[in-house]
Amino acid sequence: MEDGVKTALTGVRVFDGRRILDPATVVVDGGVIGTDPAGARVVDCAGGVLLPGLIDAHVHLRGPGDLRRLRDHGVTTALDMATWPPALVDSLRGVPGLTDVRSPGTLAVAAGGPHSGLPGVPPDSVVTGPGDAERFVAARVAEGADYIKIVAERPGPGALDQPTLDALVAAAHAHGRLVVAHAAAVEAYAMAQEAGADVLTHVPGDRALDAAAAARMRAAGRAAVPTLTMMEGLAGTGLPGVAYAPARAGVAALHRAGVPVLAGTDANATPGVPFTPAHGSSLHHELELLVDAGLSPREALRAATVLPARHFGLTDRGAVRPGLRADLVLLDGDPLADIRATRRIRRVWCAGTGHVPAG
Repeated sequence: MEDGVKTALTGVRVFDGRRILDPATVVVDGGVIGTDPAGARVVDCAGGVLLPGLIDAHVHLRGPGDLRRLRDHGVTTALDMATWPPALVDSLRGVPGLTDVRSPGTLAVAAGGPHSGLPGVPPDSVVTGPGDAERFVAARVAEGADYIKIVAERPGPGALDQPTLDALVAAAHAHGRLVVAHAAAVEAYAMAQEAGADVLTHVPGDRALDAAAAARMRAAGRAAVPTLTMMEGLAGTGLPGVAYAPARAGVAALHRAGVPVLAGTDANATPGVPFTPAHGSSLHHELELLVDAGLSPREALRAATVLPARHFGLTDRGAVRPGLRADLVLLDGDPLADIRATRRIRRVWCAGTGHVPAG
């Protein structure tokens, strides 16, 4: 671990969000990217490619071991999509040398639905109707939630109805919070859009999204976190109503429509969940699946760097630029030529603290 040492990374080829630049020097000065190499310890990177730290836009966390695994795979920011209790979330925030965390705390669910039955889900996660929305959102804001997570399901018992989804989004926006909606079926996707959610996570695995649904996403300025890794894994378990082909086709439709696609995995180790993507390594698989679904390697890299930073308001990261947080990943190989090169990690910096992954 290299903690707080001013370091000049020489001979690095920086991915600037569009292309890989010629070899240059990048200065890590405390927790930020600096400009003056004077007095810095020099690390010859010998032409390695330097990426902004990767962002996984959909994880679930159970402890600091998850953060270590994320860091070791170049994921320097984790956008948690439901972790409780609040004391656990707080214990994972701002840990020096580890992946930085944003979280909604717990998620809004209906009584009797699949999410309300997950182990340990707090009773106050259940939203009983539109009149209960403000109570739920205010409680999450008081706990320090960075955004609000809601669950949209096919209409029926165990699902939040449209008026309740609408009320949750309105309350969250009134509190100045972004809304992320779980939506893994076509009807649920439509309901989340109707409610005005800002980010939709998962992609329908029952039927492919059509061009109209994708165009509606684009027109509203929404972002999508397809979690193809999870959709592929669920399809592989034989879970009824989930297939990978429509999920992949849905990502292609979103991409064609110009919807911002963000890389997220649904990495978790939650008991009772049918599929549990590994923290860290699954993000590299997600990038490969996004490329297979039609994104270029450049677009896939943006999906795990600048785009999640932009859509989640993380203005201090997502690029290699002076003044930004020194979240960096040094690679062997060119990920624009082969996206699998993101797996070849030489060194990672989390807010300026360097780490060489084992193996």
